[in-house]
Amino acid sequence: MTVANPSKKIAFLGTGLMGAPMARRLLQAGYSLTVWNRNPDKAKALESDGATVAPSPAEAVDGADIVITMLTDGKAVGDVLFESGCAERLAKGAKVIDMSSIAPAIAKEHAAKLEALGIAHVDAPVSGGVVGAEAGTLAIMAGGDADVVASLQDMFSAMGRVTHVGPSGAGQICKLANQQIVAVTIGAVAEAMILVEAGGASREAFRNAIRGGFADSRILEIHGRRMVERAFEPGGTAKNQLKDLNAVMDVADALSLTLPLTSGVRTEFTDFVEGGGGPLDHSGLLLHLEKLNP
Repeated sequence: MTVANPSKKIAFLGTGLMGAPMARRLLQAGYSLTVWNRNPDKAKALESDGATVAPSPAEAVDGADIVITMLTDGKAVGDVLFESGCAERLAKGAKVIDMSSIAPAIAKEHAAKLEALGIAHVDAPVSGGVVGAEAGTLAIMAGGDADVVASLQDMFSAMGRVTHVGPSGAGQICKLANQQIVAVTIGAVAEAMILVEAGGASREAFRNAIRGGFADSRILEIHGRRMVERAFEPGGTAKNQLKDLNAVMDVADALSLTLPLTSGVRTEFTDFVEGGGGPLDHSGLLLHLEKLNP
C-alpha cells in the first residue's frame, strides 16, 4: 500500500456501506481522517480505526486539505457541500473529491460553484462494490483537471486504481456506462439461469461450465454465485441500480440516443423495486424474472 503524506488532512463525508471500508483503507494507509455520517453510529464505528468523528459536515471539513463525499445522490451531495456550510469552511486550494454516483450535470454544477470559491473539484465515482472497497481494488473514474487528479494519485491508490477520463462530469458519465453494463449483464445472467434450469440443467454446474469462456465476467463470478446460492443481502441494492439506470436514460434522452437493452432492463428493475425488491442486492432481479416464469 502507498505510504500516505501524514500532513494531508482528509474529511470523509458519508461512511455507509461503501464509504466505511473506503475510509478504513485511507486510515490503514496512514492518512489523518475526520469522518461524518448522517447516522452518527456509522461514523463512530471508525473511531477504533483511528478516525476522528465530527458532529456535522462543516466541522468535519474545518482545516481539511481534501474532502471526500460518498453520499446517496446529487441532492445529498449538494445539501452537504452547499447547504450545511462546508464550502464556506474550506480554504482556497482545498480539493473536493465526490466519489458518489450522481448525474453528470449536477457534478458539473458543483464543480463550477466550487471553482468560484477557489476550490478544485473532481468527480470520481467508483466500481467494484463492497468487496472492492474492502480490498482497496476499486475502479475509480475521475473527471476534472488532469493535474489535480495526478496530485491525488497516492490517496486514490489506497482505495483502488484511478483513471482520468476527461473534464468535469466525465467520471459520472463513465460510471453510468459502467452501470449500464452491470445491469444488462445481471439481466442476461439471470435469464440464462432460468433457461438452463427450465431445460433440466443445474444452475451451479452451468455457471462452473462457462467460467473461463467468452461469457465469463465478474458479474458471473460474484452475482452468478449469489443467484445460485440465493444470497441476496445487498452489496449494491436494486434501488440504487434503478437510480443509476434512470440517470442513464435521462442522459440518453438529452443526447437523443436510443438504448433498447438499457431501456428493457430498466423496466424489469422498475417492476422489481416497485414489487418490494429495492433493498435487496441487484442480483436479486432473478427473483422478479422467476415470477414471470413460474
